[in-house]
Amino acid sequence: MSKQIQDAYIVAALRTPVARRNGAFRHVRPDDLLAQVLAAVAAAVPALDAGEIGDVITGCAMPEAEQGMNVARIGLLLAGLPERVPGVTINRFCASGLQAVADAAARIRLGEADVMIAAGTESMSAMPQIMGNKVSLNPAIFARAENVGIAYGMGLTAEKVAAQWQVSRADQDAFALESHRRACAAIAGGRFADEIRPYTVRAHVPGEDGTVRVIERVVEHDEGPRADASAEGLAKLKPVFAARGSVTAGNSSQMSDGAAAVLLMSEAALKRYQVTPVARFAGYAVAGVAPQLMGIGPVEAIPRALARAAVGLGEIGWIELNEAFAAQALAVMRELGLDPEKVNPLGGAIALGHPLGATGAIRSATLIAAMRRDPALRYGMISMCIGTGMGAAGVFERV
Repeated sequence: MSKQIQDAYIVAALRTPVARRNGAFRHVRPDDLLAQVLAAVAAAVPALDAGEIGDVITGCAMPEAEQGMNVARIGLLLAGLPERVPGVTINRFCASGLQAVADAAARIRLGEADVMIAAGTESMSAMPQIMGNKVSLNPAIFARAENVGIAYGMGLTAEKVAAQWQVSRADQDAFALESHRRACAAIAGGRFADEIRPYTVRAHVPGEDGTVRVIERVVEHDEGPRADASAEGLAKLKPVFAARGSVTAGNSSQMSDGAAAVLLMSEAALKRYQVTPVARFAGYAVAGVAPQLMGIGPVEAIPRALARAAVGLGEIGWIELNEAFAAQALAVMRELGLDPEKVNPLGGAIALGHPLGATGAIRSATLIAAMRRDPALRYGMISMCIGTGMGAAGVFERV
């Protein structure tokens, strides 16, 4: 007998601050970042029987080295969750965290679980510059011209998007500056306080008397936003991916470290634990595009996600569009006619950072916090482009 599809609800979504690569979290392991948010989101429902958690699905774009070994399972054990709770690490590059939310929701919708945790973690400080300890591309990529785009660096794909969609350097820099302005205003206004769980960084320092001192620093805010960002400063930066290009370090997302977790429940679990949810996961879609134009992926994914959620674009009140590059974000916004006032109201990855596989879960925490604050915000959406030519989008409905 077939089961009726049920709804999946978001009960809580929390994250760490996001630190710059080699910044505040340079000596913090990604599994430790993950463990903190897993423990925090499980504790968000005091009555929760943690043993009922069906799975911990964790996104990670580079699941190797310090974030290898099935970081989901390692993280949940470090968090003190019961041994009976399983964990799985998934990888859809920059959409890994959002894919984790979608997969967790799907398990609930199919009746396979009543409580799930979706998460994401990434330490770009722990990974080498190329973000992989042993990159070995398939030689077949270079054998046929149509496959070479698979090997393109992300920055070069942004240059190709900028050229094809005629996104000027001036527009990219202005977009980047606005991202910093919004993010700094959000921090100053305490807009991230409800979603962030401060992280205590501990350093062991040898003393002159032979003892070891433990120095603690509490990281409370995102490290990337710059109050001193200026149009003049951005204009002075040189292109970094193409000699005559327009994509610079200033109008690209920051490499970062961070983690986030989202607690989802079925309606039965909500009743059992007497929990009021914040939102319903309404729809999700992924789509493929040409690898050399990977930044345009949301153009294909967003309409599909909206159709699956039976929601019109005009009904979406808040859009978290990952700013991998200003060039691709602007191209997506123009192609789909997205309202700039609804896109990244608190700033985006150019200012706030982009810890790859964690970003989708982090931006889920931002959207859920916004829905909790604003009763008038009914629908929100998260979308991003994905390496090798894909896009993803998820739609959330406030309840």
